[in-house]
Amino acid sequence: MEDPVLERDIPWETYMSTKLITGTGLQLLRRYDKKPQPYRAQLLDEDGPAYVRVFVGILRDILKEETVEYVLALIDEMLTANPNRARLFHDNSLENDDIYEPFLRLLWKGNWYIQEKSCKILSLIVSARPKVQNGVHANGEASNSNKKFTAINDVLKDLVEWLCSQLKKPSDPSRSIPTAINCLKILLKEPVVRSSFVQADGVKQLVPLISRASTQQSMQLLYETCLCVWLLSFYEPAIEYLATTRTLPQLIEVVKGSTKEKVVRVIVLTLKNLLSKLNFGAQMVDLGLPQIVQNLKAQAWSDEDLVEALSQLEEGLNDNIKKLSSFDKYKQEVLLGHLDWSPMHKDPMFWRDNITNFEENDFQILRVLITILDTSSDTRALAVACFDLSMFIQQHPAGRVIVNDLKAKERVMKLMNHVDTEVTKNALLCIQRLFLGAKYASFLQA
Repeated sequence: MEDPVLERDIPWETYMSTKLITGTGLQLLRRYDKKPQPYRAQLLDEDGPAYVRVFVGILRDILKEETVEYVLALIDEMLTANPNRARLFHDNSLENDDIYEPFLRLLWKGNWYIQEKSCKILSLIVSARPKVQNGVHANGEASNSNKKFTAINDVLKDLVEWLCSQLKKPSDPSRSIPTAINCLKILLKEPVVRSSFVQADGVKQLVPLISRASTQQSMQLLYETCLCVWLLSFYEPAIEYLATTRTLPQLIEVVKGSTKEKVVRVIVLTLKNLLSKLNFGAQMVDLGLPQIVQNLKAQAWSDEDLVEALSQLEEGLNDNIKKLSSFDKYKQEVLLGHLDWSPMHKDPMFWRDNITNFEENDFQILRVLITILDTSSDTRALAVACFDLSMFIQQHPAGRVIVNDLKAKERVMKLMNHVDTEVTKNALLCIQRLFLGAKYASFLQA
């Protein structure tokens, strides 16, 4: 759909008569303006840098808002049709033109339409620059000219500052944040941008945007935000900052409920990057990621990179579980619902040393054990859960009261009629300890 701004008629001749555009500029504009797309494309192929010079010159020299908007719409249209045209701005014939300055100025001074277009165009132009040109950085100070240019690092810093300002205090209620994120996903590929973004406290602004999406629009914003976090996961200072926020739990919450392949892929790749950093591995295990990864692996994904990344993430998580303390391992076993007669269950020292750990998160592990009694069809898991509850009753000073308060008695009693003898034996032991209390229960052995 054509931008309505492009329906305007701009009086190019007037600008020539006031010497704001040259005769050559006027010729080029007459040839290009209001012509069909294929014809414009041909003109850009033949003489692209000349058109770029005219457009940038107008943005530099003409202040009239309607004209500025019109030229920005022309540039945006040309780059949207073919993003590779951003390279035209770096043609050798333009080395004496400061191509960044007009867009940077408009970022801070224009209305929202001008800001949005300038930001989008500038991000594409900056990203398309040749990284080193004739021994100097592109659009640094040209070696054959006394003219000062806007140095690239200043351009990037200014651009990041503007993007962060939009995330913190949007100029437009519905467009500022999507526009800023859309540009950041292009720019954060650059180390200097990552550094500026962290210094400008931008990471904090991304965290609230990581939440489940309900519409196509919010899904795209979520995807692009996660893409930004993935790009930041290659940069140590950003990783350190991410560790102080709720980024990890929110990423896990989103990936758990998402069916959008591109969202799942970018989150899984981010988690894979973070796994070996700081305390992320242990946190992932605590947040139940191993089970979520198993569930994701069971789905039919068409993206081979995602399938491979899931396997690598699972392997890394398993390595983390191996390094955990005995209680952490126990906790994982319970949270995954994979209860088995591993040595710690019947080890009195394990229970003595760790009994207070069961109080964490409002007795979370006990609650999960009781849920297993209700929901599991695995007889081994049922037997072990009954046994573990009986050990808790025996070892914790308030064990009976706590287990009763959590309404475990009725669930265990149901299992006394189970067809499996291992289940009934351990259900009976648990009930005996519940009724007898710790003093007598210590005489009962499994």
